[in-house]
Amino acid sequence: MASTMGLRSMAICQLAPRNIAFTKVRPIALSRPWDKQRYLGPGFRAHRSHTMSRISTLDSTLADRLPIQAHTLFEAKAQKQLSFEQIAKELGRNEVAVAAIFYGQAQTSPEDVDALARVLGIEKSKLDAQLAGFPFRGQVMDMPPKEPLIYRLYEIIQNYGYAYKAILNEKLGDGIMSAISFSTKVEKETDKDGNNWAVITMRGKWLPFSRF
Repeated sequence: MASTMGLRSMAICQLAPRNIAFTKVRPIALSRPWDKQRYLGPGFRAHRSHTMSRISTLDSTLADRLPIQAHTLFEAKAQKQLSFEQIAKELGRNEVAVAAIFYGQAQTSPEDVDALARVLGIEKSKLDAQLAGFPFRGQVMDMPPKEPLIYRLYEIIQNYGYAYKAILNEKLGDGIMSAISFSTKVEKETDKDGNNWAVITMRGKWLPFSRF
């Protein structure tokens, strides 16, 4: 009988800025960013870069590999300055699933198209036409991956792939974890020392090999 399983992996993302002490700054109105940089020193820029809210945009090196809707969606996302989390809340879906739609790797429902058109300010007929087909999955990425963050996920499988397989087989029997009957999510945790940790959870239906 098929069952579900969960994998939870944590990777250190040392994003927290080091403690910075500022001493004896001249009393002056620091209203402009360049004033703050000048009088507070380089530490201000380092600290500010970690506290600014940024969004993911379209990587130009992938542009010719992605379907036409990717350009439309990412351009509108950049103009609206919306994160995938914000868009996902409007769609009522997981943010990883929404990001996959942007890259042409996931299917949309009519309700998804309506919500995307509304949230991103895109003409609905344009999105209807661009999202009418089926996803053409697996055509974007190089193997092995070249982008450092994606390569690190690949490296995790290189290091722990056989260990995962051995334990999965012991717990669930001879079979595979589905990547179709599947869900995943990304979360951020901050420990007591202020270090940020990335938490990736994968949940896939267990598919036993048929006996014949």
